[in-house]
Amino acid sequence: MTTVYEIPPEKMIEIAAGDLKNKVKFKMPDWAKFVKTGTHKERMPQDDDWWWIRSASILRKIYINGPVGVQRLKVAYGGKKNRGVKPEKFYRASGKIIRIILQEFDKIEFTKKVDNGREITSKGQSYLDKLATEFSRKPK
Repeated sequence: MTTVYEIPPEKMIEIAAGDLKNKVKFKMPDWAKFVKTGTHKERMPQDDDWWWIRSASILRKIYINGPVGVQRLKVAYGGKKNRGVKPEKFYRASGKIIRIILQEFDKIEFTKKVDNGREITSKGQSYLDKLATEFSRKPK
């Protein structure tokens, strides 16, 4: 059986995002169409599927690095802000987006709360492993 570790991250996130959007019916809030992903960004995301891509990426990070808290995820998705003539400075990503995604994963029991963050459950692990196995069996 193939695991998430054996699939390239870009492909795994792409597959999981499509599956979360179409099959799992992972909900995107109405306000997410108009929000920036952090203070370091100048505009909202151009891709309409950015919510599911971020969700799949967070689930993969929890699978690989778990348990992971919101603060570590904010740093992981943060970036440098263009401040004009001043030197660039690192800013963390938006915590609300990450918290809402984690709460949705808790509702569908893909993750669970532990003392130091979120941890993937056996249901979430088997979900990602099934997606990885399907990808590896596809003819190339």
